[in-house]
Amino acid sequence: MTAAALGLAACSSESETTGETATVGDAIGGDAAGVGGMAGDRTIADNIAASPDHSSFAAALRQAGLAATLAGTGPFTVFAPTDAAFTQVPPVTRDGWMRPAQQSVLAGVLNYHIVPGKLTAADLAAQIDAAGGQLTLKTVDNQELTARKSGDSILLTSASGNKAIVTQPDVEQANGVVHVVDAVLLPRM
Repeated sequence: MTAAALGLAACSSESETTGETATVGDAIGGDAAGVGGMAGDRTIADNIAASPDHSSFAAALRQAGLAATLAGTGPFTVFAPTDAAFTQVPPVTRDGWMRPAQQSVLAGVLNYHIVPGKLTAADLAAQIDAAGGQLTLKTVDNQELTARKSGDSILLTSASGNKAIVTQPDVEQANGVVHVVDAVLLPRM
């Protein structure tokens, strides 16, 4: 398990910028509704399941038994890795997570992408500034996830040290908000 976690942590780019990201400023001034097949009047679970860019995340949520949670009232802030983010995870690790015997491990990884409450990009930016440049978020399973600004983007750093950039902020949902990220974040295992 530790080897798999280290392998995934090594997959994430150490660079703090990626080629194509939406900026915090764009999120504040723009409307991201309808991104990737998502609609603001549906739940996070429904939108993730309908998104052509999040089929791996949707399958993992179903396997871990978390789709029902994200169909609930919320509100939730979800940092949703794309299918491309999941391809950064070594296949042996991805396949292992999807085994029934690893359901609790998979749930731990996925819960690490969920923060209670609704935090827009503007909320995150303001809280990062108020915290002196680095904000510690508590995930739904009480793990710590670090957020800070990297240029005009939001950079997330997991407890295991891997990083993800918010590539599409503020995708409104009926029960919260989704921020699309370019990597799968790993909690300390």
